[in-house]
Amino acid sequence: MTEPNNTGMTRRGAMGAIAAFAMLAQSRMASAAEGEGLKIAVIEALSGPQASSGMLFLSGIEYGTRKINQAGGFNGKDVEIVSYDNAGTSTGASSRFQQAVADGCHLIVMGSSSAIVSQLSEDARKHALRNPETPMILINVGSGALAMTGERCHFHNFRMFPIASMSVAALTKVMGDEGTLGKKVFTINQDYSWGQEFQAAVEGRAAQGDFKLVGSVLHDVNRIQDFSPYVAQIKASGADTVLTGNWSNDLLLLIKACADASLGVRFGTCFLDQPGNIGNAGVSALGHYVSTLSNCELNPEFAEDFRSEMGHYPVYNETGATVGMGFLAAALASMEPGETVDVEAIGLAMEQTEVEGDNGLQSMRAEDHQFVTPLVVSRVDREAKYPADDTDMGFLPVARVSAEELIYPVQDSCQMPRPT
Repeated sequence: MTEPNNTGMTRRGAMGAIAAFAMLAQSRMASAAEGEGLKIAVIEALSGPQASSGMLFLSGIEYGTRKINQAGGFNGKDVEIVSYDNAGTSTGASSRFQQAVADGCHLIVMGSSSAIVSQLSEDARKHALRNPETPMILINVGSGALAMTGERCHFHNFRMFPIASMSVAALTKVMGDEGTLGKKVFTINQDYSWGQEFQAAVEGRAAQGDFKLVGSVLHDVNRIQDFSPYVAQIKASGADTVLTGNWSNDLLLLIKACADASLGVRFGTCFLDQPGNIGNAGVSALGHYVSTLSNCELNPEFAEDFRSEMGHYPVYNETGATVGMGFLAAALASMEPGETVDVEAIGLAMEQTEVEGDNGLQSMRAEDHQFVTPLVVSRVDREAKYPADDTDMGFLPVARVSAEELIYPVQDSCQMPRPT
């Protein structure tokens, strides 16, 4: 988007933290004496029903690591990533964590499933208590479970992703400003922490009088094959808009069922940019909204560079993962080289890092390790520069909502011991 629109949004020309790291690295790190190399574990769902999400997280992390290494690496050596398949289960993730420890990994970067993030976060917490000389940090680039920055917060857990209330606030503000939210809203979500918190966030906005909530549904995760009964409920409610935090097959099948039923409602989502959604929905997707960390149209230089490195334009979880890796890159760039990798020093550097990214100013809240970031709301439109799913439709950025309007208070339940 080259010209400001009615929300005051303009395209940014920098590549965010990755470019900032490259510029710093040229003067500080490329000539550094070699020390211990940084090793990153990616413990993701690389098989099973969640693999479509996990593989894209891995792709974005791989891209970010390549850019770090092209800029000089860390401690004078290339950063190494090692991928582990958790098969979409918490037990699988926990066993892969132990393997990553044995392999000498320093950081974990992953995003699929709040249940798996929760398990890995607890594994990292216990590991740091038992092995204070060799802790590991978990960098979560895709899970918004509120407890991770509440009762389960700890120093070795960082969330580079918005919680549900942030996404709902961005969607309802922008859709309300554009006059497309309507007066009646239905919400449908997966029955686990993220979906429950998304539903609660919608209920909270309804209580403010922004709209009337005419129905809500929680359903099993990745088990529903026929969403037509839920589509019937939406239709009977008379809803103007459906707000959903669904992802993976549950969003694919919901979108398809609504298209098959010719249901004329507008969707507000967090994961509509998942490959296949627009292709499944067809022209019925026009006018639907998605809230994300960024949009390729804000940074075509990044989009083209990603394509040259990875063979395609970034989509879905790839974009969010590169935002997280870019922020990590900027934190690493602020550190002095050393003979060994100081994991807790990396954590402290992340707390102090600020990045002018494609979506605006990003920072890390030290009290609970919540990423403080603007969100970009986009609309499915034929005018989008990057069409999706081999259609003539894509995601046109329409507004950026500032971090100050979205960030939530630190939860009283987060009592985070600090490194000595």
